[in-house]
Amino acid sequence: MYQYKFPDIGEGITEGTLTAWLVKEGDTVREGQTIAEIETDKMTTTLPSAASGKVHKRHAAEMDTLHVGQVFITIDDSESAGQAAETEAVPETHPEEDMPETSETIAEEEAGVVGSLISSQDEIPPSDEGSRNVEKTSREKKALATPVARKMAKDLQVDINAIDGTGPRGRVLKEDILRAADRHKHAHDKQEITHLRKDGERREPLTRIRKTIAEKMSQSQKTLVHTTLLEEVDATALVSFRDRMKTLLGDSVRLTYLPFILKAIVLALKAFPVFNSTFDEEHGEIVYKQHYHIGIATDTDRGLVVPVLFDADQKSIVEIAQEIESLAKLARENELTLAHLRGGTFSLTNYGAIGGSFGLPIINYPESGILGIGRIQDKPVVRDGRIVIGSMLPLSLSFDHRIIDGASGVRFIRTIEDALGNPELLLLKS
Repeated sequence: MYQYKFPDIGEGITEGTLTAWLVKEGDTVREGQTIAEIETDKMTTTLPSAASGKVHKRHAAEMDTLHVGQVFITIDDSESAGQAAETEAVPETHPEEDMPETSETIAEEEAGVVGSLISSQDEIPPSDEGSRNVEKTSREKKALATPVARKMAKDLQVDINAIDGTGPRGRVLKEDILRAADRHKHAHDKQEITHLRKDGERREPLTRIRKTIAEKMSQSQKTLVHTTLLEEVDATALVSFRDRMKTLLGDSVRLTYLPFILKAIVLALKAFPVFNSTFDEEHGEIVYKQHYHIGIATDTDRGLVVPVLFDADQKSIVEIAQEIESLAKLARENELTLAHLRGGTFSLTNYGAIGGSFGLPIINYPESGILGIGRIQDKPVVRDGRIVIGSMLPLSLSFDHRIIDGASGVRFIRTIEDALGNPELLLLKS
């Protein structure tokens, strides 16, 4: 038997939530085949099988928390895999009353209980038609059942003495307990729905990713001293230049404004390195980063993730455009890995893509700054004493006021404005 333990997937992750099983007990799997989906603090991923054989037992239910090193599935990798699957611990023809609850009996059968419970989620409970009807007795009646069945009922919070057993002599079988638990669940859900309708409320537990987002945002707000500057910069020249470049590139590249703005951010980071740093509180030091890895906040149906575009200073506008599109696709399809999510030195969030203008971005701790990008809009501006229509770009710069002064924030934004005002020069400098 191969005892598959939840692996250490790095980045300090010590646990994860098993969100979905992709195999059932009795299934034959091959090494490398995806067997489960796992949600960690940073991403949702899949786990491949580490061995080939037959699924003997699943030791966790969906939405259970798995800790690194915990056995969550047993795979029979021997040639006799077909004979290794456990059957009912006590034959149904056994006429005896309850077996003694010895530790050996429970230990031997408990593992089978877990697997039976989980596999039942994917099966339609057998019909009660034709099953043996046992006349109900008083509350003092003690059900005829094995210790394993009693433990199952206890785990499922089902009163085993209230169940009409369908086994020999009215013995309560696992199937009886599962049907009772299913009826109890449906009744509870119906009652809960009615309750929700009366109260006008609906409660939904946070996913692990959403919990992590909440923790990180709280940590950022509690640790850093947030200051935000709001500015509108004239992006008329950028709009014209980008339109010309789109015509030249055609459909080969999806060229948005974001790659140009990202390049301008890199120029500003080089001019003001403190924005590309972290604050080491323990040693009272500012740690300046020598590379430019830009995190791009991305909205997904599972919550906000921040994949990183590495070495932005070494890539062309076209390469950045292609990589942004690739990262967004991976995020939407839930295919980001830890390598995509770590190592950022500065972040940006583009709420202009969904029609937003200004915001107060929260810094992606432990970074020192984040730039919010709004929707470009045509507005009246004054040029050379005349009122003309200009394309105005809203920017919101949040930074850690412990190590960055307000004047530096203004200069940072002005550097971005100068770069976007001369996009041809932007290409030469980057």
